[in-house]
Amino acid sequence: MRFDVLTIFPGLFESVFSETIIRKAIDGGVIDIGIHDIREYTTDRHRVTDDLPYGGGPGMVMKPEPIFRAVEEVAKKYGKGKVVLLSPRGRLFDSSLARELADEGHLILICGRYEGVDSRVSEHLADLELSIGDYVLTGGEIPAMVVIDAVSRFVPGVVGTMESVTNDSFQAGLLEGPQYTRPATFRDMDVPEILLSGNHRKIGDFRLREAIRKTLAARPDLVRREGLSDDAKKILDEIMKEEETEIE
Repeated sequence: MRFDVLTIFPGLFESVFSETIIRKAIDGGVIDIGIHDIREYTTDRHRVTDDLPYGGGPGMVMKPEPIFRAVEEVAKKYGKGKVVLLSPRGRLFDSSLARELADEGHLILICGRYEGVDSRVSEHLADLELSIGDYVLTGGEIPAMVVIDAVSRFVPGVVGTMESVTNDSFQAGLLEGPQYTRPATFRDMDVPEILLSGNHRKIGDFRLREAIRKTLAARPDLVRREGLSDDAKKILDEIMKEEETEIE
């Protein structure tokens, strides 16, 4: 899997990808990340990447020429990838989209700045406009980091075991349930006894039940009956009966 990031602040990425499993994946040749300074693709001596918006208004808008040129040069050198513009106006990024993007093999991520990017980039260059949430950041660099980290987890060989990925929050439409490790008792706080029993069937049921409880309490919007297993539906019905909760 290859990621190419186009930004006017390449230094922001140095520490992020020099640590954790991303660094290991890079060293192991599982993923490759290229950081490209958009200023290197300007043609004026001041390396200008933004200008005043047509029609007036506050702030500056990123110019299309260096961005188009950067994408074209990256594609020429590393092959055509799916071009993604990070923008508050884009499709909301979630786990299913992360999995989908992992199948692409090559992503070219454009980091916007200022008041935005000339719309000819989203209309004629980008394959996808993507947002990581309903809020506005100062630029697309942090969203690009989020996308790379989330997508990389679905690339075989990045995470130690794919079971960890499939059991993560959101993978079954549920938040992950509680997790515990040693010691079994800490400051009079005990690990649930069922987790110490060795009965994997009961442990699985406990974890599923607690995941459903957590999701109903924190993110009820995620729970959709049609996406649940038969066991999960049965547990959901029991919890709803206990708590007199209604769900779609």
